[in-house]
Amino acid sequence: MDDRTIMDNILSATKGACDLMMHGAIESSTPEVHGKFKQAFDETLCMQNEIYSVMAQKGWYPAQQAEQQKIDAAKRKFSAQ
Repeated sequence: MDDRTIMDNILSATKGACDLMMHGAIESSTPEVHGKFKQAFDETLCMQNEIYSVMAQKGWYPAQQAEQQKIDAAKRKFSAQ
């Protein structure tokens, strides 16, 4: 398995962990449990961002710039509702 595939798998697993932590915080029954899930969610989000940053630096996760015309069209569409 190459480095890109390994990093992609790690990123996917981290995104899944973020989802679990977020839902754990939402569904928590006490403030203490909510706080622990929130803390874990924040830490997992930081890990996810670090993994994404490394992948982006290597060109494995390229971000595309949105065209200003498309951004303006989306703003008009949703502000009219």
